Amino acid sequence: MSTIRDINLKDEGKQRIAWVAQNMPVLNTIADRFRKEQPLKGLRIALSVHLEAKTAWLVKTLVSSGATLSVTGSNPRSTQDPICAALVDDGIEVHAIHGISHSEARELWKRTLSVRPHIIIDDGADLMDLLLGECKEYATDLIGGCEETTSGVQRLRGWQNSGRLIYPCLAINDARCKTNFDNTYGTGQSIWDAVMRTTNLLINGKTVVIAGYGYCGRGIAHVAKGLGAQVIVTECDPIRAIQAIMDGHRAMKMEYAAPLGDLFITVTANCNVIRKEHFSVMKNGAIVLNAGHFNDEIDIRALKDMAVETIPLRKNLEGYRMADGRVIALIADGGLANIAAADGNPVEIMDMSFALQALGAEYIAKNGATMAPGVHPIPEAIDYMVGTLKLAAMGGSFDVMSEEQKAYIQSH
Repeated sequence: MSTIRDINLKDEGKQRIAWVAQNMPVLNTIADRFRKEQPLKGLRIALSVHLEAKTAWLVKTLVSSGATLSVTGSNPRSTQDPICAALVDDGIEVHAIHGISHSEARELWKRTLSVRPHIIIDDGADLMDLLLGECKEYATDLIGGCEETTSGVQRLRGWQNSGRLIYPCLAINDARCKTNFDNTYGTGQSIWDAVMRTTNLLINGKTVVIAGYGYCGRGIAHVAKGLGAQVIVTECDPIRAIQAIMDGHRAMKMEYAAPLGDLFITVTANCNVIRKEHFSVMKNGAIVLNAGHFNDEIDIRALKDMAVETIPLRKNLEGYRMADGRVIALIADGGLANIAAADGNPVEIMDMSFALQALGAEYIAKNGATMAPGVHPIPEAIDYMVGTLKLAAMGGSFDVMSEEQKAYIQSH
């Protein structure tokens, strides 16, 4: 029995899913093979990813492999109720409702795990956290898992170091076809989609402060520069700060950037990157948003405590009036803005990321029983296969080294 808001939303969901299906050629190629070979037949998969149309096509690809799916959303703000309805109408078990509280979502994650999965597909490591803790009884058949995002891989590595992680997990996030494209170009575009949808403001001429200059931060900065913004980067790593400067941006401490910025974007996978002392000196009208998986990067409690009034400004945009009259706007209550206030990363980008997830699940099914507990890189052959399929779909081609060239490389 599924737990969703309204099955009558199914037609809208199916329309959205049909659109993304036309634009995910790599995942479609994998699905064609899965239908023939049935590599996951008889296995149960619990999946927790931002539950929107692209994720639905991953779910349907996994179903085509013979697996039984139990699906939930990794963040209730990003769950799209029409997508849930469409999946349920197709006979897939779903436990997800948009806009519920974290505690309510956690109960739905537990229901998702009650199928006693063989494999989990996670985005933020919340399912694995439950299986290692209060839901251990549902882990009796678990072979291993696949983790989608930077924050989730960080959690898994922490549990590995402490000895808590007792199952093998593939770090999908660390694949070249993920970090180089999803994190950089995908997040780079989708964050600005969220900003422009939510605010309807011009980006040209704005001063944008980006906290964090990893793959995601660099992508966001690249697009901001292309839109005509002046970019300031804040970093804890001096080498990344140098990269930012050499890419044409300024780099400085947040305390220096706080009075200068018109828009502030956090993408650090850390906590309280923007906090009370920064809010205290921001301009009137400054806009703050988060591009990290967890809503810990902005000290939202401090912002709300400082405010003398909360003002609904637009959909997904709240204003907080300070005692001195300044208003600071927060997008999507500090949640992951590109999915909470938009549609997430572009379809063609997620084609690669979700192809890695599908092939990662197949790999865990075949090899998980002999893999050591802990975090494992996605096999290079899988990464290479996804890249090869994507390049062909884009109409590109690549050279192949001759035997002479291979020998030369190996001898030097």
